[in-house]
Amino acid sequence: MQTIDEALKKLERSDFRCRFKLDEKDREYIQKNGMDKIRKHAEEFVRTRLAPAYIPNDGRQTPMRGHPVFKAQHATACCCRGCLGKWYKIPPGRELTPTQQKKIVNLLMAWIEKQMQTENNQDK
Repeated sequence: MQTIDEALKKLERSDFRCRFKLDEKDREYIQKNGMDKIRKHAEEFVRTRLAPAYIPNDGRQTPMRGHPVFKAQHATACCCRGCLGKWYKIPPGRELTPTQQKKIVNLLMAWIEKQMQTENNQDK
């Protein structure tokens, strides 16, 4: 099983996945709401849009923009069950366990935190 750092390094090698970045609006939203609230949003999005065994609009349930977590989901290949299967070998047709959901949320938050740190380091 790969670590969060290993997963992030692997994702950085994907031409598609590495295109996703937080913009200024996303950063302001995160700063205004705080990481705890962003984590709660991530938990809700994963629970309702990704965890069910069958998702009627699978592959189209995660918008490309509109919330920092949506960008994180695409950047980390946690946007649909197809991507979860391809990148993390999580089979479709079974509800995600609470442990799987927590691991996904932790990966999303690690990506967001890294994006926030990257911007902060560029400002210096």
